[in-house]
Amino acid sequence: MTSDKIRQAAFTLLSHCQERLDLRFGFELWDGTVISDPGPGAGNGKDERLRLVIHDPGVLGRLIRKRNIETVVQAWSAKQVDIAGGDLFDIVALRPEGKSRALLAKLDKKLVAWCLLRLAFTRPASGAADGLAGRKALVSGSSAEAIRHHYDVSNDFYRLFLDQRMLYSCAYFTDWSNDLEQAQRDKLDHICRKLRLCEGERFLDIGCGWGAMVIHAAEHYGVQAHGVTLSQEQFALANERIAEKGLQDRITIELKPFQELDGTFDKISSIGMFEHVGFANHANYFKTVRRLLKPRGAYLHHAITRKGRASDKAFHRKPAEYRALVKYIFPGGELDHIGWSARMLEAHGFEVHDVEGLREHYALTCRHWAKRLHERMDEAIAFAGEPRARLWLAYLTGCALTFERGGAYIFQTLATRRDKGPSGLPPTRADLYR
Repeated sequence: MTSDKIRQAAFTLLSHCQERLDLRFGFELWDGTVISDPGPGAGNGKDERLRLVIHDPGVLGRLIRKRNIETVVQAWSAKQVDIAGGDLFDIVALRPEGKSRALLAKLDKKLVAWCLLRLAFTRPASGAADGLAGRKALVSGSSAEAIRHHYDVSNDFYRLFLDQRMLYSCAYFTDWSNDLEQAQRDKLDHICRKLRLCEGERFLDIGCGWGAMVIHAAEHYGVQAHGVTLSQEQFALANERIAEKGLQDRITIELKPFQELDGTFDKISSIGMFEHVGFANHANYFKTVRRLLKPRGAYLHHAITRKGRASDKAFHRKPAEYRALVKYIFPGGELDHIGWSARMLEAHGFEVHDVEGLREHYALTCRHWAKRLHERMDEAIAFAGEPRARLWLAYLTGCALTFERGGAYIFQTLATRRDKGPSGLPPTRADLYR
């Protein structure tokens, strides 16, 4: 089919959708043709109008042949589709209201079929970006290879959207209007208070990232802190920051699996690391935490979860969006549900004391991250390459929307290593909110 006929079919289809579905955003074709430019961009202060841009006519054919999330991810990463006059949040906010079946019923089936038939066999001018197509998930999310895939993009890349401490986990908003810097500092304090950290205690942070937790705990609570990570980039920067603060005598970092650690600790935290472990390794994980923790020592378990289901079989059926996340972003990673977390803790010698849901906190955290990355995309592309920078932008936006809609949860669970007698915790939780 000639390029003229392909363009005409695309124009006809998108114009029809624009009219019948009363879309509040427009489209732009690869030749610059704009379809039903409806109004100003979604409050971004620019002259551009919000529109979905199709840079490659072949992507329409690919979407018709393979209607799945992976096709969308690959097309977005390759910049075969893009957004002008706004961002992904704006497009989602202005999507048509109603269920898919009801929306499709508004369209002229014969006209749509005519257009789809002419577009179905067009091929993208360029393949999926940088090997995204055909990527296989790694076996274990906690392996060094999997950790490097996600965290060793570059420290400079993560600096673009994280707070100054470079905390890559859910912030804690004591007020929804707080900025990211305040919310992340409040998260560190919240965890330290939950653990009741005291001067001189031995404290371990599993998956310590760039060192923010151990530095904060040593500086403000006087502990002897130790961190472990599998990321070379994180290890190097964490040690650099510790040296800058002159805390080498109070903080140590190791580049090794935490299972290889010896000794015991008074308190242990695991913040945003457990998602990498995988169900096959859960029992060994909790056994190791118990081994490293003194009797009645406190453990803070901070992890993303999925919704529980009526049966384990139903729970382990992974939706397409989840499979794409594991394949492209967190290779080998698996999310449990809060019931499973509590069950595994109790089964491996812990007593659970507190469970706090932070879903809305993570939704806002991810929204901050996505907005900050979007504002600095040129720099992100320079550090990580365009396909990966765009992939991360879609991932952060998708996470924000997922948590906002209740498609995923996150909990902080406080437990102690089980022993006879008192738990050692105060009679109320008032001290957490002083």
